[in-house]
Parts: sequence; C-alpha cells; structure tokens
Amino acid sequence: MNKSRIEAFSDGVIAIIITIMVLELKVPHQADIHTLLPLVPVFLSYVLSFIMIGIYWNNHHHMFHAVRHVRGSVLWANLHLLFWLSLMPFTTAWMGENHIEAVPVAVYGFVLMMSGVAYYILARSLIRLEGTESTIAVAFGNDRKGKISVVIYAAAIALAFVSPWIAIACYVGVALIWLVPDRRVERVLLSPHPGKDLPERE
Repeated sequence: MNKSRIEAFSDGVIAIIITIMVLELKVPHQADIHTLLPLVPVFLSYVLSFIMIGIYWNNHHHMFHAVRHVRGSVLWANLHLLFWLSLMPFTTAWMGENHIEAVPVAVYGFVLMMSGVAYYILARSLIRLEGTESTIAVAFGNDRKGKISVVIYAAAIALAFVSPWIAIACYVGVALIWLVPDRRVERVLLSPHPGKDLPERE
C-alpha cells in the first residue's frame, strides 16, 4: 500500500493535537500582568508538550521517508501511536491546571512512556516489512535512545510521588536527548547505499 495517506493522516492528527493544547491557554479577562501568573504552570506544560509532539512529528517524518510502502499491521501500529499522542492535550491540561501535582505528573509520564513504546512498535513493524537490510533498519539500529527514554519515563512516574519536579526534570531530560540531531540517521537516509560505510556530513 502507498504510504502517502498514512503520512497525511498522521500530520493532520498531530496538527489537531497541537491546536487542542493551545486552546487550553485561556485568555485572562483582566488586562493586568498579574493575571498571567496563574497561567505559568499551564504555559510551561504546554511548552514541554509542544516540544514532545514536535519531536514525534519530526521522527515520524524521517521514519516514513525511509520506507517505500505500508501494510495493515503498520496502519494499526501508527494508530496506536496516534492514540497515545492524542491523550497529550488532556494530560498536559490536567498537569498545568493542578500546578504540577504528583498524580497528574505521573499520568503525564505514563502517556509519554506509552507513546515511546508505541513508537518503538511502529518502527519494528516497518523494519519487519522492509527487511533487516533496509534503510530504516540501518538508520534505527537497536534504537538505544528510544529504549533509554522509556526507562527514564518509567522511573519518572515513580519519582513523581517523591517530587513532581524531579519527574518533570526527567521529562525535560528526555526531550533534550531527542533534540540533539542524530547525524547517523540523516546520513543513512541521504545515502544511496544504506548500510555501507558513509562519509561524515555536517
């Protein structure tokens, strides 16, 4: 099956997710700078979630750029990922409205963890379809960074009941890990001969 529809559908869903999140930033009725202070936790939650969604969109784009076609199992794996990402507006708003309390922060981390698991399942579904010598298989390798991220999320869920801010720091740490460009993946995707020794590119 052609991959264009799954890419277009995913882009649309992710755009809607971001739109719903920004709508949670309620406009104050007064024109006083102090009325913005209660919105600070909500805004910070939005910024973190926006970055997380942006990271998933970026990697999703690279993932499907590296494959030629899809099948039914890939469609369901992609829907599985989109399901968990679609919960981000709810958990983001809940965490922000409750000023970073333990339970909302833990639930937020659970959704992040399951999104990471779903992304891993999607990647493996594509690798099974394309083959172990394919561009996407070479580019993703053993996905060590993805596995580490899920472990950090799991630890952060427990740490949220010790200190919600430690858990938030863990989430930010994972985001920073993924914000660092993966030049190896870029080189594989741009190479006409994936899997062979590739020259360094800046």
